[in-house]
Amino acid sequence: MSTSISELIAEKIDAMPASERRAAQTLIANYPLIGLRTVAEFSGQAGVSSPTILRFVSRLGFQSYPEFQSALQEELAAQVQSPWNRAATIQRPKDGATFPLMEAAIENIRETFQHLSAQQLGDVTDALSRNRARLYLLGGRFTDPIATYMAAHLKIVRSGVTHLAGQESHWRDQLIDMGKKDVLLVFDIRRYQDSLLRFAEKAQARGVEIVLVTDQWLSPIARFARHVIAGRTAVPSPWDSSAALFLIAETLIAEVTRKLEQSSADRIRDLEQLRDN
Repeated sequence: MSTSISELIAEKIDAMPASERRAAQTLIANYPLIGLRTVAEFSGQAGVSSPTILRFVSRLGFQSYPEFQSALQEELAAQVQSPWNRAATIQRPKDGATFPLMEAAIENIRETFQHLSAQQLGDVTDALSRNRARLYLLGGRFTDPIATYMAAHLKIVRSGVTHLAGQESHWRDQLIDMGKKDVLLVFDIRRYQDSLLRFAEKAQARGVEIVLVTDQWLSPIARFARHVIAGRTAVPSPWDSSAALFLIAETLIAEVTRKLEQSSADRIRDLEQLRDN
């Protein structure tokens, strides 16, 4: 699988001048549709010049703006694929490939972490570790188990952690207590869930800091997110794999535990004592 444009941006954004970084951020926040408009429309929305957009596209490795748009169109087609569509495109395993799905999942993990920068990881860890911030976690139909798993760990190492379970109406009820000091971590992969998008938009409007863990094609929630981590999910199956997303979650759990070294150790000790009594 070729490198997605969001992955190319994650690789190169730290080396971009400020104007190109604005172009990158505008694309991520309106992914991929703003990139399918004219150079003039893209530059106008980003607040940069048209030559800046062309330099940005060139920095990503494209020879021309039409080539860049062609890649975005391919990603848009992949975004909307259903399990039924994907079933028709799965190739038979090659001779000797005993576990093709396992091999693809391992490659997904490798590629995901190749495109996850230390800066990204550090920024998200800082957001999840802030003492005064209440942390809310939420996922979609197939990704909410990751949110549940991550919340169960983070509740041990810090206070103020809530997994938003149940119906969408229950999530909305939680908005009354959510504000500018708080963080919402959302897991959302294709086919992206409208209820998650609606909730993230409402939370962001209340000043909540949004962390999005998504696939390489980027959930529409990216437009509301302060931090976006993209994991690879495509495997030779009608169903996407969450293996890379689980490892992202486990990495963040480990980093938050390390960041809160003393307080997390104290909480773990106290919990163990409570369990023993």
